[in-house]
Amino acid sequence: MTPAVDESALRRACRAVLPGHRQSTPAQAFAAMAAWCEDNAIEHDVYGEGDLIEGLERKVAALLGMEAAVFCITGTMAQATALRLACAARGSDLVALHPTAHILKHERANHQLFGHFTALPTGSPYRPFTLDELQAIPDRLGAVALELPAREIGGQCPPWDDLTALKDHCAAANVHLHMDGARLWEAAAGYGRPPAEVAAGFDSVYVSLYKGIGGLGGAVLAGRRDFVEQAREWYRRQGGNLIHRTPYVVAAAMQLDARLAAMPAYFRRTQWLFEALRGYPLLRPNPERPQANLLHLHLPVARDTALAIRNRIAQEHQVWLHNQVHHAALPRTSYTEWYVGDNLLALPDDTVHAALAAWHAELEAAR
Repeated sequence: MTPAVDESALRRACRAVLPGHRQSTPAQAFAAMAAWCEDNAIEHDVYGEGDLIEGLERKVAALLGMEAAVFCITGTMAQATALRLACAARGSDLVALHPTAHILKHERANHQLFGHFTALPTGSPYRPFTLDELQAIPDRLGAVALELPAREIGGQCPPWDDLTALKDHCAAANVHLHMDGARLWEAAAGYGRPPAEVAAGFDSVYVSLYKGIGGLGGAVLAGRRDFVEQAREWYRRQGGNLIHRTPYVVAAAMQLDARLAAMPAYFRRTQWLFEALRGYPLLRPNPERPQANLLHLHLPVARDTALAIRNRIAQEHQVWLHNQVHHAALPRTSYTEWYVGDNLLALPDDTVHAALAAWHAELEAAR
């Protein structure tokens, strides 16, 4: 039996980490939050009321071009509630969404068990669904949910003209169009357009405060003022009305501007990475071209072999290649996800090439 590996310790011992953002310790994060609170004379919100949280809600609403926004403790609660309310308003409990939507893959059937709405998986699980596939649904829909970018298919986004056509169709059909924008800021950089332009035409948008932004947790739902206020009330009814949301809001607010400003640089580094990967054919990226600073790398070895290679390179070269590895559809293949963030942005090109070369050589030997 292969001995267990302390992956966290192995990663911490590496001199170079390729995926994601730099990870601070709890002590470092809390110290930075405390200093920011001192510098900005921050006071606690009380049950969601206060200058800090209300200011963040207004800021996110403005960034998305929406009338209003509301903080929610989790994206799971934010989205399920938003779609439930959208369906009730339209008189249909049917929601069209992608087969790999977060709601279907990671939320343990909450929408079904709590009776929020009925999901209709739409299109292929390997690419964004199209307008033709949406129009082929014979039923009257209450809502359409679209994830931008779609994480489970390597960060793919519909082409801009296709996205515009989907927006126009939903508006004409009086169907609520909701965006799972957990990584909207990344999609906006990929489109080369401001977030408000990407969000225009959506009836509601959810954004995460911890994924690309790097906060402790939490989410924001934006849309029309009456819709947002209705969602705010339902979050209270579901136990989401924490007395103080200050830690979550501070952790996001203190770095929001810097993270958003860095998104174009993350995407440019992703474009560079895709060109670099041409020299390492056993590392196959999905999608074929970058659409956000997120991608999947498909590997010609089984999951256990891929993990063993990662750990060996970490031990021998002090380079952390990737995090989780997933089984792929074909035998003896696997894939991993890369988020291109501060780590890859800061690494010299030669260091990245050396890591890719070592990885490629190990894969070639293991095939």
